[in-house]
Order: sequence, then C-alpha cells, then structure tokens
Amino acid sequence: MRPRVWAPRADRVELVLADGGRVELEPRDGGWFEGGPELGHGDRYGYALDGGPPLPDPRSRWQPDGVHGLSAVDDPETHHWTDDEWTGLERLGGTIYELHVGTFTPEGTLDAAIDRLDHLVDLGVSAVELLPVAEAMGERGWGYDGVDLWAVHHAYGGPAALRRFVDAAHRAGIGVLLDVVYNHLGPEGAYLDRFGPYFIDDHSTPWGPGVNLDGPGSTEVRRFIVDNGVHWCAEHHIDGLRIDATHHLRDRGPTHVVAELVAALDVVGRGDGRRRWTIVEREQAELLPLRAPEHGGWGVDARWGDDLHHALHAHLTGERDGYYAPFGALADVATVLRRGHLPPGEALTPDVAPERLVTCSQNHDQIGNRPGGERLHHLAGIRPAMAAAAVVILGPGTPLLFQGEEWAATSRFPFFCDTQDADLADRIRAGRHAELEPLGWSPDDIDDPLDPSVFAAARLDWDEPARPPHREVHDWYRALVHLRRSESGLGATEVSVEVDEGARTLVMRRGRLALLVNLAEVEAALPVQGDLVVANGPVDERAGATVLSPGCTAVLRLPSTATRCGGRRSLD
Repeated sequence: MRPRVWAPRADRVELVLADGGRVELEPRDGGWFEGGPELGHGDRYGYALDGGPPLPDPRSRWQPDGVHGLSAVDDPETHHWTDDEWTGLERLGGTIYELHVGTFTPEGTLDAAIDRLDHLVDLGVSAVELLPVAEAMGERGWGYDGVDLWAVHHAYGGPAALRRFVDAAHRAGIGVLLDVVYNHLGPEGAYLDRFGPYFIDDHSTPWGPGVNLDGPGSTEVRRFIVDNGVHWCAEHHIDGLRIDATHHLRDRGPTHVVAELVAALDVVGRGDGRRRWTIVEREQAELLPLRAPEHGGWGVDARWGDDLHHALHAHLTGERDGYYAPFGALADVATVLRRGHLPPGEALTPDVAPERLVTCSQNHDQIGNRPGGERLHHLAGIRPAMAAAAVVILGPGTPLLFQGEEWAATSRFPFFCDTQDADLADRIRAGRHAELEPLGWSPDDIDDPLDPSVFAAARLDWDEPARPPHREVHDWYRALVHLRRSESGLGATEVSVEVDEGARTLVMRRGRLALLVNLAEVEAALPVQGDLVVANGPVDERAGATVLSPGCTAVLRLPSTATRCGGRRSLD
C-alpha cells in the first residue's frame, strides 16, 4: 500500500510507523498527501497532522487495537476465494435474516457464525443481513456507533474473518447484505473531522452535526461514502447494502449521494457478473428512493417499510404510544397488506413491486428500542407472534426475520455498548433515560447499556431450538420460509385480505394460498376450504368452513377446481 490521505485541514502530514518513526508526506492538489515507504499486509501505521499524535487512517481497513490504535494494512489478495459458483442474489422477495455478529453465537465472532450457517440453510433464508461491522468503541455494541467505517470490528475477527464468512455463506447458497451507517459517527474515536470537512454546522442529526454532502469540500466526502460502499462489495464480495437512516443524509445537490452509490455498485456488479442490491431505511414513506433516476429517484432496490410491523405490534400488544398511535385495529393490518407502507395519494406501480418493501414483525430497532429489549412473543405470547410471522413471511413484501425469532428465543436484545470513558458512559445512560422516560418507562425499567451482563443476556442459546416450545416454533418458521421459497410467483401475486374485527380473524389470499388467522380465545369457523399445508394448532372442517382452534394459524392450498383432495398436516 502506498500511503495516501485526504487532509485539507492540515499544513503538514506525517506517516507514523509502528516503531514510532515519522516520514513527512508530500502535499498534492485538493488537500491530498502521499509518499513514504510501501507498506505490506499487517504493517501498522498512522497519520500525524501538524506534528500531533498519530491518528488512524480515515480509510483504515483494519484496526487490530480498536478505535484509538494504529491502523494496519489489509491486503484483500491474501484471501483465496472459493465462491466461484456463486452467481449472486438473483432477486428480492426471498427471506432475509438479520444477524448481529456479537450475540449470534457465544463466541461473538464471524468465524463462529460460519458454524451456524447450516441452521440458516435449513431454515431456508435467501440472505443474511449483518448489522454494522465497522470498527466502533469498545468490545461490544450494536454497530451503529462506528467511526472507522472501512474497518471490520476487531472483536468480530477483522477483515479476514468477514471474507471467510461471506465466502462460506456463498458456498452454502446464502447471500450476504451489510448494514452501513453514513449519517453520523459514534461518540468515541471519531477523528475524521480533524482531517477534513466531513461534517457541516448548518445541518444536525440526533447524534450531532450532519454529514457535509453539499457544502465546501463535499466532493471528497461524497467520494468517501461511495468508495466505502464499493469497498465492501468489491473487496469482501458483499451482495448489497442496507443504508441506515437516509432521512438524515441531507443532500441538496443535483444527484443524491445514495443515487451515486447505487450507480457505482451497478458498475461493480457488471464487472464481476453479480448483481448488487441497495436497501434504504427512510423515515418518510414516499417512494422517491425507489424511483429511477430519470424520474427523480435514487434507483435503490428496496426500502424498509415499518407500517406492517406497527400494525401487527399495536394490535397484538395493545401498545398505542408514539408511532403506534395510528394503529391498533386488525383492519389496519389488512390496509397495510393491501397498500404497503405508503402515504395517502401514492400507490405501488408496476415499476415498484410489493417485494421492494422489506417488512417484518420484529427487527433490531423495534426490539432494542425498548427498555428491556423484549421480543414480540415476550409481550404478546408465542401463538400471536407465530401468527404475525406468517403474515409477514407469506405477505407481499420481502420478509425480514431477526435472529432467534425463528424459535422464540428466550434471550432479549436491549441496547448495549462499551466504553472506558466514564463521562461518556454517564452521558449514554442519561441519553437512554431521556429517550425512554417520555414514553412511560421509569429508570428502574431501563437496562444499563454499559453493564456487560446486559450484552451477555442478549446472546442466543443454541440449545433452545431442540427443546419445546422452541422446536415447534422453529418448525413453523421453517415451513413458512420454505413455502414462500417454493411457491412459484408468490412475490408478484396480488393480495386479498378480509378481517372480522369482533371475531379477531384474518384471511389473506395470495394465488392458491390462503392464510387463516384466529387470534381469539375461542374457535373460529372461516368460510374457506382447501388442502391444509401447515398449522400451529388443531384444524377441522365443518359445514363448508375451516375451523381453527383458539389462537390457531393455518395455511391452506386452495383447490384449482371444485374438487378437493389431500389430507391434513399440523405441527401439533
């Protein structure tokens, strides 16, 4: 590697070597500095600005000693790829599995996660979506406080471990998406602003100043973001990016930076023959990100749609605070299934298919942004959570599952982080209280995010899937995921939904499948008949109707003619 760094705020830049030696770099046009000796894989180095202490490389690929240590050279050619037969994710619509590396296994590493890929293959998911892996403060955290955005967190095993994981996933037939955060940096180890104008004062986010996408010096800041996305996909064979909170990426230029990133990833995909996907999180419900650039959009492939989660959660738990306020009726679930996560006046069109909305009944945000990180089944019970999963997995969107959901994991997923800075730790605790107390939770309800036991309790227990009731839940999820995968054309099929608010029943039809849900504590007779595919409770036929036991959910295959045949199958 030839040392090179953008540092327009410095008059003099020195390369600092592992032995403490310093070599002054030559200034170049546009605020760049370069020179010094060629560095090889594993060599440690940093940059000193105007005689100051060594700082990590803003584009560091490897921080073996964390956010305050020297950078290390990572040569991607040291990995021998074995995924030649992987042709990439062909389409959206398959089930995505959201995975947090630190709590997915007891070891909390990417290498340990490789040993659990067989579980994901058996479950039938099409892709895993890794929560952010960028280098962040301490040894544990969610990943959304990254500061070295090009480096893989040292506690997860560094960049070599990420390549091993992606390689193994591809060999197993599973794609890998990566959650990336460009809207802010974490509170510790954020040195970017010392090098250049990465942030701008006239725009703020909940985490500090906004990213400079349209002010003086923004050309290189935009290039930093676009190059970062290309780095993950080219050097680590990542199949696509989920871009966090794009509503906090203010960009008043003619082309939004996300649209630039999409175009750059298209080039990567054409180069190696593997399509790269982009999914955005955006607070606003408009379809702008999904529109083609020639129609004023960004050209992304999909957007998270939270309304289905909100409608299911509000009805099943009875919670009505905050963003749950507009929801609560079972009819709201039906409305979202028909319309998607859209504002009034907008509708899905042929160029914006339903599968371009990523939907869920649980995800890291909705579980973790509670004082104790309770999962849906902790709040509503296992049977209602299984019903919600069926609505999502067989619904019109691209379904997303959160790790452990597929067996009703006992472990919770509260917010957790790690720092040795006592003042910062106190500010984090105070901020957590300020965020949650207005929603009705007292300080005694809120887990201490700095307590190591909170992190430890979030780890999955891999003995659970073999034990009841977790085994039955896992069988349910597996059947649904495989059904979605095997049912030809399900992603493009129109959805028909009928609800009975008083009886608390829902019938969703898609093609030849009918999902029947009984949320009541008494049996329900629904005027739909077909071959039973799977159920999580006793199902019977009576007088031209399918009778569901209390709390039962079932999937039927509707007859193509008036003649019925076939037997019954239940998980019970």
